[in-house]
Amino acid sequence: MDVINSTVICTHPSGSSHRSVWMLGNPLSSPTPLLFLQVSLITVVTQLMDACLRPLGQTSLVSQILGGLVFGPSMLGHKEMVTNILFPMKGCLILDTVATFCLNFFYFISCVKMDTGTVLKTEKQAITIGISVFAFAFAFPLGLSFALTSFISMDKTLASALPLIAISQSFTVFISISVLLTELKILNTNVGRLALSSAMFTDVVSLPMITLIFAVLQVKHSNKSMLTLLWILLSIAVLLVVIFYVIRPTIIWYAGRLNGKPVDEFFFVCIILCVLFTSFCSEFIGQHYSMGPIFLGLAVPEGPPVGSTLISKMETVSGAFLYPLYLAVNGLQTDIFKINLQATWIVTAVVLVGFVAKIIAVILPGYYYNVPMKDCLVIGLVLNGRGIAELCMYNLMKNSKLLTGQLFSLLVLTLIVINGIIAPLVKFTYNSSSEYHSGKRISIQHTKRDSELRIMVCFNKNENIPTMLNIIEASCASRESNIEVIALLLVELLGRSRPLLVAHQPHDTLPVTNCDLTQLDNALKQYAQLNEGCARVQSFTSISDFDTIHEDVCRISFDRRANILIMPFHKRWEIDGTVEVKNRGIQTINTNVLERAPCSVGILIDRAILSGCPSLLIGKSTYYVAVLFIGGADDAEALAYASRMARHECVNVTVIRFLVFGEENSKDRKYETDLVDEYRYHNNGNTRFEISEEVVRDGMEFFSSVRRMVDCFDLVMVGRAHPQSVLLHGHDQWSECPELGVVGDMLATQDFVTKASVLVVQQQRMGGRFINQNVMPNQRDQLVHNVPMNEPPIPSCTISMDKYDRK
Repeated sequence: MDVINSTVICTHPSGSSHRSVWMLGNPLSSPTPLLFLQVSLITVVTQLMDACLRPLGQTSLVSQILGGLVFGPSMLGHKEMVTNILFPMKGCLILDTVATFCLNFFYFISCVKMDTGTVLKTEKQAITIGISVFAFAFAFPLGLSFALTSFISMDKTLASALPLIAISQSFTVFISISVLLTELKILNTNVGRLALSSAMFTDVVSLPMITLIFAVLQVKHSNKSMLTLLWILLSIAVLLVVIFYVIRPTIIWYAGRLNGKPVDEFFFVCIILCVLFTSFCSEFIGQHYSMGPIFLGLAVPEGPPVGSTLISKMETVSGAFLYPLYLAVNGLQTDIFKINLQATWIVTAVVLVGFVAKIIAVILPGYYYNVPMKDCLVIGLVLNGRGIAELCMYNLMKNSKLLTGQLFSLLVLTLIVINGIIAPLVKFTYNSSSEYHSGKRISIQHTKRDSELRIMVCFNKNENIPTMLNIIEASCASRESNIEVIALLLVELLGRSRPLLVAHQPHDTLPVTNCDLTQLDNALKQYAQLNEGCARVQSFTSISDFDTIHEDVCRISFDRRANILIMPFHKRWEIDGTVEVKNRGIQTINTNVLERAPCSVGILIDRAILSGCPSLLIGKSTYYVAVLFIGGADDAEALAYASRMARHECVNVTVIRFLVFGEENSKDRKYETDLVDEYRYHNNGNTRFEISEEVVRDGMEFFSSVRRMVDCFDLVMVGRAHPQSVLLHGHDQWSECPELGVVGDMLATQDFVTKASVLVVQQQRMGGRFINQNVMPNQRDQLVHNVPMNEPPIPSCTISMDKYDRK
């Protein structure tokens, strides 16, 4: 009998079996199923709201608060029946507790990602802007609030709360700004970096101020003596000492003992317990429960192994579920019917003055540092962004009886309106890709034959280094035509919220890291030594989210005026011929780079592991290169690059031109014939450069010819896009990797058995638009290789964390 009772208890822990619909009961009378229904309804509605508002340029914060607003007293909850069924008092208390739990872990994860060390290295522009924004947004709204309370008759609760509302406008919280920049996808831009650094420095000033103000108001509200305030401040200091001088050293000690091993579950559980414990301690000493998790998150070392592990385990839950739930609960508590007209215009005036003050506060130092006015406006708009931290502050003031329900609802509405205005405005006024288009042709085809060639190569892992080096060496550095190699290591941002761009050699504006022992830097150093006097190298590392890391790629290629940018492919070939997708994020990067790059782009499909291709740099083995020439600007760029490679004594280049049977008199063929003949003329007498022609009737013959001959080469070069041709008709319907084009995609499939690596080339786009591949230029000197390009010398310092450091 005891076993049966135990089974029943375990099966129905809420004791609600007698409330099921089959027992003619009400399941919602029990808090557990009620909570399940509430969370499910809120999640579904907020996701639907997000799907509807996202095309209008809105952020998830707006849609999620509005999703909660739907069930609150402002809409459906205004009906007493809906409130009694879905959100009764006991159900709201439990939901509010769950939201509190959500807030703690979201704050903790957000602060773990914050790199506190970079606050000390914040750029002077960011420090100046941060101080200016805080001072202006503190002084002007607060002065207006005192003037309004002195000269305008208003309710006592509004008069007492108005200075606090004014002070709240001065806070620019790093967490809120980081979330906004991430959603706008400008975190990795110059504007995003400067805005984030400014917000981070402002937090250094505002966080102690919030803590002090809250402690003073707490003492004043309780009618206690100043001795109580002293005890509160001492208890806060003790908690901080425990976090930073007990918990943090323990975490660092544990991380040092891992020796490359993953973080175990026991440590992860201990961290969760620490979050809950510090939250309890914060409440115990009379502070807000989120203070402990915030400082604990700052104390946890960012990045691997601890920070990145915590992020990977908790970010999805905290960011995709806990964060939206807290926002929705705040919308649920908002009642627009409590708001009166007088409070609306008074609070709106204070908020509007704070909004304008922040923009002016950015423009003034921006003018001093020669920041473009448009960028100042965007930074000002971004720093006006509100988020979960501001909502938490409003809740804190409401629970402390400093705000009435009317003022709380009004402040939540101002938050929705401000964010609803900011996001579309920033998207409309700021286009980061416009920074990377100079209007000059710098493709290989359009530079002088003996001018310096600047090649930028990107790496995600070390697998591509041998093939990339072979291509760099094949590019033929000489005293008449030097080569500059710019290498960028792409590292996915894990365990941090602020992207980093560092140099591997002394640099005037970028932070420097010592990477002399890495495989990449050793390989580049060896290349420079073997080509001393003819080549120079620079290397950088970008640590950023893969959704926005292309901004760093494009900025460096633009600043260094690279002629061609070579990217890795997202698939990797194993020695047994199998293909592994190493990182889908690389495919996203390649797509974004192809759309925005200020120079020509190549995507390298590396199969060197299959052929064991020897080193051209050290072994001086013969390197066989093929160019599949169908027509169009991209094929012309591949031809120009291969023509330069043919100067190398160990490189044999074969250009295979495919001609469609029956199109002998077409205008495009005549133009392409002139172009090919010119390269034939420039390589006259060079036995390592050969041009052959293949006449084919359709796509089947074309692909059969390609299959038959590519295994004779180490590297096959082909253009990404081509004019409309019967050779490619219908094949674009099943393209697996559209970033490679039709031919490149065919050569990259696992079914296409070959040991040759492939370089898919896209010629530089002009004006941010794809070159029309169907229209060939009328004048021959627009494409020939001997057109001079007059360009100013590259400045000695061109890449910086902030483009406004350039003198």
